Amino acid sequence: MPRSRLFVWLLKKGFPLRSIFARITRIPLLGRIMDYMLFHEDEIIYIPKDEASIIKIDQEIHHSETIIPSMVIEHFIKEANYHWIMDWCICRSASSCKEYPIDLGCLFLGEAAIQIDPNLGKRVTKEEALLHVQKCREAGLVHLVGRNKLDTFWLKIGPGNKLLTICNCCPCCCLWRILPHVSKKIAGKVSKMPGVTVSVGEECIGCRTCVDVCFVHAIKVVDERAVIGDSCRGCGRCVMTCPQNAITLTIAGVENLHGSITHIDSLVDVT
Repeated sequence: MPRSRLFVWLLKKGFPLRSIFARITRIPLLGRIMDYMLFHEDEIIYIPKDEASIIKIDQEIHHSETIIPSMVIEHFIKEANYHWIMDWCICRSASSCKEYPIDLGCLFLGEAAIQIDPNLGKRVTKEEALLHVQKCREAGLVHLVGRNKLDTFWLKIGPGNKLLTICNCCPCCCLWRILPHVSKKIAGKVSKMPGVTVSVGEECIGCRTCVDVCFVHAIKVVDERAVIGDSCRGCGRCVMTCPQNAITLTIAGVENLHGSITHIDSLVDVT
């Protein structure tokens, strides 16, 4: 059995134990080994949901230009020469997810993607890739984008600077629910987009809806009001689910979107 399919089988069996795996990374020596093997040179950012974001315009733009967070994802799809979609989401499949579509899997971009086991998915066109991420957003999934060594490891492909991962995550099954439990060094490799601020307004009544939906445990209620902590990754789910419309996600300037593109481009070559 190819290592990629063996890893899928192992992941499905071991997925319920992922929080235990995460805590092991806090053990100094084991943590350094696991960091190097699975997360070395990783940088991954959350892309806020378009409909949850307010972008402060601080420069002149053309009226026809669409300024939304998903433009970061679409930029790399349009730039890439190789596009590969996995037939299913490993995390949702392993969790037997009932809330979100299992068949909307990761999108991989870059030359290394053509090495992926064809039994796990298929190579697609740019247009098919754009349609795929649109379906993911419509299903309520949140994009993560960046360089992820774990994918090169289990897919047995490389080099890492030729593979860009675009993960489409739900809050209930995402592998990155381990973030509150992993070492600080590993947790720091998965971050919110630069310039993103999530704030709570006076309308908040402390109903805890946002607490329940935050999968990184970044929100708590203090004196009947939600407080957003430093571990927030700026995905925007709390904004979308707040029944009082009391939470706001702001991206300070268009340059932060363009800056995110420039930074990711320095990590991975998708052409």
